[in-house]
Amino acid sequence: MTGLHVATRQRYRSKVRGFEAAIIFRPCRLALLPSSPMSSTHYDLLMLFLRVIAGTTIFMHGYNKIFRGGKIEGTAGWFDSMGMKPNGKVHAWAAALTETGCGVLLVLGLLTPLAAAGLIGVMVVAGVTTHSKAFFITKEGFEFVMILGTLFFAISAFGPGAISLDGLLGLSDGPGDFLGNTWMATVIPLVLGFGSGLGLLALCYRPPTKSKG
Repeated sequence: MTGLHVATRQRYRSKVRGFEAAIIFRPCRLALLPSSPMSSTHYDLLMLFLRVIAGTTIFMHGYNKIFRGGKIEGTAGWFDSMGMKPNGKVHAWAAALTETGCGVLLVLGLLTPLAAAGLIGVMVVAGVTTHSKAFFITKEGFEFVMILGTLFFAISAFGPGAISLDGLLGLSDGPGDFLGNTWMATVIPLVLGFGSGLGLLALCYRPPTKSKG
């Protein structure tokens, strides 16, 4: 296999062409994925479809917090009831703006790993504060936030595709690539997403104690 030796930090430059001979870099060895009939156009359209569905869905959640129902005041009261400090209004705006802003970024495919990280952080907070009682969403479980968070991570890890601003601006050069690093699109949403969500919970989440009797 000496003919296949390459630098483990070499930049993955080739565009996806059905993942033929797609390169996975691991220490001291090179693995080649088997070819697939998926064309580069197929891949780009698939990622565009996933971005639009996921980004629009989460954008509407943020829009709903600002403009519908109880609006920000109602959302703030909900956060207050969960025990989010210093006050619910701060968290209402933070959640709404993260969902709308990162939703737009996801649809556009701009700074995709950072958008995914912001949304994963929101899902972590939602999963702990309001969806930790069970698995199924019908019982206020975490299945919905888990699926959304996984989808956001997958979009970042697989890349936004060529039909995106990241692709047009040269910020993403293929699956897993961001700013020339083949691991950035995987590491950023995991580290920043979970880090920001858990950090916020540690600093601000003080669930009310249940009164006895």
